[in-house]
Amino acid sequence: MANIRDRRKFIQTSGAAVLGGPLLFNINATAESFSMKNKTLKVGLIGCGGRGSGAADQALAADPDVILTAMGDVFSDRLEESYQALKEIHPTRVQVDPAKRFIGFDAFMKVINSDVDVVLLATPPAFRPDHMVAAIRAGKHVFAEKPVAIDAPGVRKVLEASRLAKEKNLSVVSGFCFRYDAPKRALFQKVLKGEIGEVRSVSTMRNGGLLWNKPRQAGWTDMEYQLRNWLYHTWLSGDFITEMMVHSLDMMSWAFNDVLPVRATGTGGRQVRTEAVYGNAYDHFAIEFEYPNGARAFHFSRQQDGCSSVNKVDIIGTNGNAYIGGDHGHEVHAGSIWKYDGPRNNMYQTEQDELFASIRSGKPMNDGEWMAQSSMLGVLSRMVAYTGQTITYADALKSDVSLAPPIDQYSWDLKWPGQPVSRPGIDIQF
Repeated sequence: MANIRDRRKFIQTSGAAVLGGPLLFNINATAESFSMKNKTLKVGLIGCGGRGSGAADQALAADPDVILTAMGDVFSDRLEESYQALKEIHPTRVQVDPAKRFIGFDAFMKVINSDVDVVLLATPPAFRPDHMVAAIRAGKHVFAEKPVAIDAPGVRKVLEASRLAKEKNLSVVSGFCFRYDAPKRALFQKVLKGEIGEVRSVSTMRNGGLLWNKPRQAGWTDMEYQLRNWLYHTWLSGDFITEMMVHSLDMMSWAFNDVLPVRATGTGGRQVRTEAVYGNAYDHFAIEFEYPNGARAFHFSRQQDGCSSVNKVDIIGTNGNAYIGGDHGHEVHAGSIWKYDGPRNNMYQTEQDELFASIRSGKPMNDGEWMAQSSMLGVLSRMVAYTGQTITYADALKSDVSLAPPIDQYSWDLKWPGQPVSRPGIDIQF
């Protein structure tokens, strides 16, 4: 039996698993109209990897009267490990009977239909749009990990689900965790109040090393192998610029007060991550965005071992500059230098704290529109790099190209080839 330190390590570092299945829901369901102040809130976890388990841990810590009552995953080993870890940390508040530990491609709907009030969506992002649509239509409050989609049809689903959530008075909280980080909130408040003047340029850079991959085991079908290594298959992850670097793109958008770019152009490819175990994912990107007022933004990222690492955002205004990361921490340079020296928070915990506070207060919060738009920036970035074309945001959002199969077609024997490694200038469909 692993000790509690091992359990917490699983929660902090493991990857998410994946779910799918037919969408069977009551489209007329809505949030309960009576007061939530004294109600025990039941939580369902969909996707029991490290990020999902972490979100469940934080949800249970966010409110004194929250219990976990349902869990769902396509992999039984992931669910069991998550359950044991959470049970050890929250022995009285993890109340997931064996009958409510759902395994399979339809597990997400079984969680949603299990009398929960809140669902935590933490599978690989390809499945997020359909899971979110199902949860909102069933009248559930939602925490949705980032990104919320990996293609334009998925983004449009999330935008529609977010509008429906507002009609139903449901809370939707995003896993774009930097928006919940105290130092960044303080810095962006200064930027948006105009302390550096008009923002004219934003540069984001996130360079790091290679990530994990899981060797193929005897008995795994092609589907299981790809699901276990979802990072490297664009139809599951959207490539790493959509799956991970979208955090940087979200901060870029935040600096522009979520005004959308007009168009983007850029490049990308694979120089060192070329083996078959890395699927069809790239290992570097460089993208330029043009905004309606003529401002420009730039994103650079790579995942290559043996290279220098950095994670930073530089915001250039007409009257000063703001900096995150790199050599600066959190600073604003506008005549004098402001450095953040206030309290620090656990941004993942704050996400759940604010979600449950909004439910208790009867004043739902809804991150839906901006989280969908930030996710679309990752999709747009992949499009321009894969095709080698300059593409407008409007045209990208209208694309009908779906990367993944319909959610009701999943099975262990399904052979979904995705696509080969994209060749800019040759493979130009987006």
